Amino acid sequence: MTTWGNSRLTVEKRSSRTPEQFGKGAIEGVAGPEAANNTAATSSFIPLLTLGIPANATMAVMFGALLLAGVTPGPQMIDEHPEVFWGVIDSMYIGNLFLIILSMPLIGLFVRVLRVRASTLAPLTVLITMIGVYTIRSSMFDMLAVVVLGVVGYLMKKVGLPPGPLVLAFMLGNLLETDFRRSMRMFDGDVTGFLGRPVSATLLVFVVVFTVAVPLLSLRKKLRYPAPRDTKTTQERTPDHPRTAAEPGGPSEEPRHPG
Repeated sequence: MTTWGNSRLTVEKRSSRTPEQFGKGAIEGVAGPEAANNTAATSSFIPLLTLGIPANATMAVMFGALLLAGVTPGPQMIDEHPEVFWGVIDSMYIGNLFLIILSMPLIGLFVRVLRVRASTLAPLTVLITMIGVYTIRSSMFDMLAVVVLGVVGYLMKKVGLPPGPLVLAFMLGNLLETDFRRSMRMFDGDVTGFLGRPVSATLLVFVVVFTVAVPLLSLRKKLRYPAPRDTKTTQERTPDHPRTAAEPGGPSEEPRHPG
């Protein structure tokens, strides 16, 4: 969703007659990304409900919640659980109506909430999360697991690793193992049986191509557009830019005495 918002902001800025106003409160720079954000949020339900494929980390959490409720998203969901499917669709319309009703009179309150410091919101968020985790099974192990996973997520954020794929792995790992064992029973333990089916062979080719292509493209981009070096450090080491008297290590001016 962030990608959609950023791309829409770029399009709005390029098509605007006053691009210099973007970043200074231009209404187009707010309305465009928000419209793209809302569109991406609702359209991400389409692959989840029809194919059982979560489009992002948020949909992966929704996927796990449906599995815990005994509902398997996919092509058969409309026939097996029509009340859940159409309930999600109806909730989108009802949610938009309530959003309009609540946003108009409470916009001032929402702005004040944004002014609350992160040091105040963080303990409250952790407290509410711990209460919710403990009320599910009344297990201290679950609370410890939340703390450990929170530390892992913080470290991943520090080193630049996105947490979305990890959430998808937790949600889809069990299904992958179950379906893999079922396929192995069908093929009598022969792994090459996946290559004999057109659908599975095509999916395997796509997986291999994307697994190899994405790192290569990233490496090519880094080699083609290297990170800019520090200009100040470069000038200090270049003979064409000697240090001045004001810089550390530069030649000092000797006082001139009248002759």
